[in-house]
Amino acid sequence: RDHKSHHFEERRVKRRSFITGAGLAAAAATTVAAPAIAQSNPKVSWRLTSSYPKSLDTLFGISTHIADRVAELTDGNFNIQVFAPGELVGGLQAMDSVTQGTVECAHTLSSFYIGKDPTFAFDTSLPFGLNTRQHLGWLYYGGGRELVNEFMDEYNIHSIPAGNTGAQMGGWYRKEIKSVADLDGMKLRIAGLGGNILSRLGVVPQTLAGGDIYTALERGTIDAAEFSGPYDDEKLGFQKVAKYYYYPGWWEGTANATLMVNKDKWAELPKHYQAALEAASAEASIHCVAKYDAFNPDALYNLVGAGAELRPFPQDVLSAAFDESRKFYEEVAASNPKFKKFYDQWLPYWQKQQVWFRVAEIPFDVFVSGRAQQR
Repeated sequence: RDHKSHHFEERRVKRRSFITGAGLAAAAATTVAAPAIAQSNPKVSWRLTSSYPKSLDTLFGISTHIADRVAELTDGNFNIQVFAPGELVGGLQAMDSVTQGTVECAHTLSSFYIGKDPTFAFDTSLPFGLNTRQHLGWLYYGGGRELVNEFMDEYNIHSIPAGNTGAQMGGWYRKEIKSVADLDGMKLRIAGLGGNILSRLGVVPQTLAGGDIYTALERGTIDAAEFSGPYDDEKLGFQKVAKYYYYPGWWEGTANATLMVNKDKWAELPKHYQAALEAASAEASIHCVAKYDAFNPDALYNLVGAGAELRPFPQDVLSAAFDESRKFYEEVAASNPKFKKFYDQWLPYWQKQQVWFRVAEIPFDVFVSGRAQQR
């Protein structure tokens, strides 16, 4: 019996030692795992400055959409605080604030910065260039993003496509445009290279952030203004101060907005945080285009009902502007190696896209829209 009791006691001690050891091992594993998890999901806080006023719920909303989705995708560990123009920096100082590291990122339009280098326009759009689908194809599968980010290196920026308006309208004018002669001396708010091209036809281009346009148009500081399409234009109230609404906005057959990220801050992010930011930006782009396509028609009806007079640009204006655009690109490429590198790659892509769309997309759209007008 004593032998059995001793044997039982020995087994009990061993079992207790095993349980205690297992518990210590589990505790040790927990102690080791917790820092590993924390390190892979660090708390990160960024600031984003937008070039778009809060009244533009779609364009400003891209920033809040990205911030919300990034937080969701990282269990609340990667937080981006969004600021409107003027709260941290002015709308047209957004890119500089990223380059300098004043903020970690900015949502803006690259073509706002063509004064630094006309090559910025390629990221947004070129006059008489690609439509929205063609431009996205160029960015993601035609070598566009690689060229853009190589160019942005000089400004310490990593560029992410983040929103698109689709084809835009030609803007609001105080007087009718019946020929190229009517452009002479006109002060027009316009972003991108469209201003450079129109200046060759007598226009005096003006660069203004979205929130500053209405006041300038109302006070007569400018004679006309283009901004986006009906949904945004209605919110900004341009129809109250200029009644002629022209189309098409040939200088922006697409308008790719960009999330500009400070490269040093980008490099510090864990890979899955980078992936979350890329994914949220791509999702925001889809929603942006979809929202404009859904809401622009009703807004156009509203604007016409409020007194806006729709006018197509005369054919001589379009033809003259197209011809000048190609002359301008060739001239800039001859003197700007960075622009030339883009243009030499972009032009063959543009040409092939026109062939494809003439075969399938355009005939379909023309036929269907024609039948819709007959109903």
